[in-house]
Amino acid sequence: MRTYTHSQQSLVLGLLARMGYPLVILLCVGLLHQTTRAVHMDKLADQKICGDAECSYVLSMATVLDDFISPDCRFLNLRKGQVVYVYSKLIAAEGAGVFWSGSIYSERYVDQMGIIGYFPATVVKETQRFTENTVKIQTTDMDFYCD
Repeated sequence: MRTYTHSQQSLVLGLLARMGYPLVILLCVGLLHQTTRAVHMDKLADQKICGDAECSYVLSMATVLDDFISPDCRFLNLRKGQVVYVYSKLIAAEGAGVFWSGSIYSERYVDQMGIIGYFPATVVKETQRFTENTVKIQTTDMDFYCD
């Protein structure tokens, strides 16, 4: 959600007084339009393994072995030593990389907690499995949606 400073709010109120409601409404619609951009990215895989049909259960915990810089908005930036909760594991097509999705867990990286993204399985080491019962489900376009 976008926040505005006091001076930006005063500017809008001044415009409202001078220009009238129709132009101010048009201006507000333009500002809101900027905050609703999203991108559909290419699918990384057609199927994934999850702990449940909604992929809401954590499959495992993993420790990051090497830094990883996100190539685009689908991925997480990872630092060596971080702990990641794994929610799904993409089933790679032949010749494709193996990617997992998860979120970072650390009091040190509070700003990244709760953000779910993909990362290469090769940059983490699974340290604890929470479930052996998994389901294989189809990926959707929403699995690769970027804000």
